[in-house]
Amino acid sequence: MEIMIQTVGWLGSFLLIFAYILVSAKKVDGSSKVYQAMNLFGAIGVGVSVFHQGAWPAFMVNVFWCTVAVIALLKVSNKR
Repeated sequence: MEIMIQTVGWLGSFLLIFAYILVSAKKVDGSSKVYQAMNLFGAIGVGVSVFHQGAWPAFMVNVFWCTVAVIALLKVSNKR
């Protein structure tokens, strides 16, 4: 179980970093579904890991990160 949680955390971290690289390199737009989905799933992955570790401040950051990503995804979806 520990290895699975660590793997989910690492994948989440990778997604967040890769999303940041893509938007910084102007390969994706910051308001795109792809970028926001990467942020959402990345924050969920990191959130699972830090929740398991009891790192509550980091967990709350990821709760807010997820919330922002969901709101952005809803706004993008409603525009179309």
